Amino acid sequence: MEIGFLVDLAIILLSTKALGVITKKFQLPQVVGALLAGLILGPAVLGVIHESELIHDLAELGVIIIMFSAGTEVDIKELKKTGKASLIVAAFGVVIPLLGGFLVSSLFNLSFKPLMENIFIGVILTATSVSITVETLQEIGKLKTRAGTIILGAAIMDDVLGLIILTFIMGISGSGEGGSFSIVLIKIVLFFVVAVLVGIPFNKFFNSYGKVHKKKRRFPIFALAFCLFLAFIGEKYFGVADIAGAFIAGLVISTTVHSGYIHRRFEILSYMLLTPIFFASVGISIEITSFSWNFVLLALAITTMAVLTKILGSMLGARLSGIKGPDTLRIGIGMVARSEVALIVTNKGVSAGIIPPSYFAPIAVMVIITSIVTPILLKIVFSEKKSKSLNEGGINAAA
Repeated sequence: MEIGFLVDLAIILLSTKALGVITKKFQLPQVVGALLAGLILGPAVLGVIHESELIHDLAELGVIIIMFSAGTEVDIKELKKTGKASLIVAAFGVVIPLLGGFLVSSLFNLSFKPLMENIFIGVILTATSVSITVETLQEIGKLKTRAGTIILGAAIMDDVLGLIILTFIMGISGSGEGGSFSIVLIKIVLFFVVAVLVGIPFNKFFNSYGKVHKKKRRFPIFALAFCLFLAFIGEKYFGVADIAGAFIAGLVISTTVHSGYIHRRFEILSYMLLTPIFFASVGISIEITSFSWNFVLLALAITTMAVLTKILGSMLGARLSGIKGPDTLRIGIGMVARSEVALIVTNKGVSAGIIPPSYFAPIAVMVIITSIVTPILLKIVFSEKKSKSLNEGGINAAA
């Protein structure tokens, strides 16, 4: 039996914690330290640890637990109030980056002729990686604020919109595996219907069972099983990202009698093992094999466009939703991180032959920069002493 993975996991846990402590000394979120640890240990720098099936699976479980835990913290009433704002933010946060990515690719291709390739680069820039933002907002205690709730809701909707666009592009390019655009849309709607039909009775059962049985230790097990079930059926049978299923499971649990106890138990599991592995895996999965002026310019252009279009698009959506003051910038910055979502979409494009492999390294650079910059900027904009409290921010038209 190969047991080398034990050393790899020990190195990941120690390095992410050590660099997390160092980044915290510089008033930066510990997430940044975990990302840097993975990047330094991985093939991009030292090559001490390479991505394995075990690390990949644990990282996947990690992001599921992060999203489930985020769901248990969400105030359902507040989420309903900000639902309209989240949808508008998500819509503009998808359209503007899509156009920006198309423009960058067209300029470097010196024409609009490779249409599918240019569009696909735009698709890569649309999806937000909510996990990094969620972990940062939890760390600084801002996830339950209005801006935090809007960011979380918008990021989830962002992924759904990005999935629809990706499936549509893969379909019309002859590379799709999930059927026509209409079928994909029907599957997504059906998943949310199923989630509601399953979630409501589970919530009632959980509440009634919890009032009768006072021993709490069994409830985190029930909650974890429910989370994994929704995550699985969402991706397996409906083509919806597993993190969306996990988040909905968290929402169902959030209104139950033992939600606080369950959240604390999941925080322990996440903090000790799964979260460090997930964030380290983002850096470990990145390989940069060659440098050239064209590579540097393309990476710089894609990264700049990814940051600016996401901030501007999300801020525009926030403003149109009636949000005013510093919350608009906070929401814009909260939508910037891409991480594993962009890498997965890029892999799909390369595998399908829509984009050339030469795009992967510039996209990887964009992922590194946005993953590291987003937590730093979030902490800065949420800690401005002169700005008003988020709870006083206006979202008049969002309700």
